[in-house]
Amino acid sequence: MKITKLTTYRIPPRWMLLKIETDEGVTGWGEPVIEGRARTVEAAVHELGEYLVGQDPARINDLWQLMYRAGFYRGGAILMSAIAGIDQALWDIKGKVLGVPVYELLGGLVRDRMKTYSWVGGDRPADVIAGMRVLREAGFDTFKMNGTEELGLIDSARKIDQAVARVAEIRSAFGDSVEFGLDFHGRVAAPMAKVLLRELEPYRPLFVEEPVLAEQAGQYRRLADGTPIPLAAGERMYSRFEFKRVFEEGGLAIVQPDLSHAGGITECVKIAAMADAYDVALAPHCPLGPVALASCLHLDFVAHNAVLQEQSMGIHYNQGGELLDYVRNKEDFRITGGYIAPLPKPGLGVEIDEERVIEASRNAPDWRNPVWRHADGSIAEW
Repeated sequence: MKITKLTTYRIPPRWMLLKIETDEGVTGWGEPVIEGRARTVEAAVHELGEYLVGQDPARINDLWQLMYRAGFYRGGAILMSAIAGIDQALWDIKGKVLGVPVYELLGGLVRDRMKTYSWVGGDRPADVIAGMRVLREAGFDTFKMNGTEELGLIDSARKIDQAVARVAEIRSAFGDSVEFGLDFHGRVAAPMAKVLLRELEPYRPLFVEEPVLAEQAGQYRRLADGTPIPLAAGERMYSRFEFKRVFEEGGLAIVQPDLSHAGGITECVKIAAMADAYDVALAPHCPLGPVALASCLHLDFVAHNAVLQEQSMGIHYNQGGELLDYVRNKEDFRITGGYIAPLPKPGLGVEIDEERVIEASRNAPDWRNPVWRHADGSIAEW
């Protein structure tokens, strides 16, 4: 079997799918994208595709190394996201050829169902109480929300009080019947992170995500030493080599590699195993589409330290497209009581509605994240 063609489709709301075809008619799907930089990743996919056409898709490990090491310059968000989507599609092909789900190729199940959580609220935290009540009726009891709006390097007590008050309202409304993580989204610099974490302690959030930007990873240990709140990060880390430094220094309780950004299934299996060796939990980042979620789930079902899975159904970014819009086997993605079962079909287990994808790709928007500024006019972290 040989790879014959790679085709990319940019689709709403902000996703891109990849189809890899072979000379024996077996196709695989991947999801290589950087939100807001889809065209750039698309160019990288097709550049890497020059290495792949004519190659045996079964040699996933060799092709991964070829894509990663054949270029003198390597790593980073764009190249690793391109590799990630290609890697997903290759695993999809391999599973389909052998007639088994990818998790069987990775050693089989370590659990029978996977705990998921749901986003609530938008970019600017507002009335999350009403949103939680609706999702509670749908069976969710675990959530994530943005923890702050813009926050300066040194900011006011008023800003801290506003952020803490929203969290206090959640505990007042729901007590301990819900769990929630707070995403600082890199909006909080180290001086204010220390203050905010201290003020949030009485409300016992499940975790705080990206307490500081990934480029400030040296702060994780210092922040963790000052708070009992578990710290999580990893969506803006793209290889096991970046995670290695964090594991060695310590500070994170949860790592969140994104299987569409951090080299795909092949690389994230290694990151998960490294985390396990340091007694660090795994909660893959996934505010993306169906192939990304399917890929995450195959890792979740073979990684003993996987504790939570993000999923994007109903997330505020999904303007113009929802995760299951592009899926034929919707029933396999059913979430019951906050849990999802192993996907039963061969490969990644997602049957893409190709006609819907092609139609949606004809008028796909170029999504961009908002650009925020502080009151003094300087750029703020979004």
